Amino acid sequence: MDDRKLELQQSVKNVKLETKSVNFYYGAFHALKDITFRIFDRTITAIIGPSGCGKSTLLKLFNRMNDLVPGVRVEGEILLDGVSIYEDNIDVVSLRSKVGMVFQKPNVFPMSIYDNIVIGPKRHGIKRKHELDVIAERCLSQVALWEEVKDNLKRPGLELSPGQQQRLCIARALAVEPDVILMDESCSALDPESTMKIEELMLELAKKYTIIIVTHNMEQAVRVSDMAAFMMIGKDKVGMLVEYAPTDEMFANPKDKRTEDYITGRFG
Repeated sequence: MDDRKLELQQSVKNVKLETKSVNFYYGAFHALKDITFRIFDRTITAIIGPSGCGKSTLLKLFNRMNDLVPGVRVEGEILLDGVSIYEDNIDVVSLRSKVGMVFQKPNVFPMSIYDNIVIGPKRHGIKRKHELDVIAERCLSQVALWEEVKDNLKRPGLELSPGQQQRLCIARALAVEPDVILMDESCSALDPESTMKIEELMLELAKKYTIIIVTHNMEQAVRVSDMAAFMMIGKDKVGMLVEYAPTDEMFANPKDKRTEDYITGRFG
């Protein structure tokens, strides 16, 4: 048994995130229907499915990014470490430090490499330069970027290559010490070499963090994820979860014909 499978067996004892009968609405539009599943600690979960089925919408529910859209409504429960994140008393800023997000295109801030990393810790009250320096080196090292940029930390982050920018964004998310990292098609805008580096980084980070990715790349899902969640649009035009299983099981022996049709390219 390889190390990742052994880690997965150990991790399934610990539920990190859980959805219970989650329904989501944009105004009158019903976007997600009855989503119920568990995401385990220190695993990589891939959310797959055709365009428009609600994958990114579901991902954003985990750190309440959808709150920024007027008229949205969530029914059901989403629990992080057993705590419901949609209760009125939840500090959303604190939640987003625990559940970081990396977007499809690198969203590097128009400031130096160093300042991109330390902006989060500064907002959380860390002011001493030595502490900030330690955080910057730690996070850049975690994403294998330190050796590439350590002599030019004052260089604008926007001058880095797209692949480096995406790793910088991951480092920035790590700087506030999250528990969960959400990655929304984070390799789709990158070349194959940069994609490989990000995938290697995911596997390394999963030793410490829970990672949830949205991807259209079936090969990527197989390469990096421990668990896979297949979504599609139901007959009522609402996004739904069809199947959730260990990735190798789903791809080798899907239990639902619709899953099989999607992963073999018959639709989607």
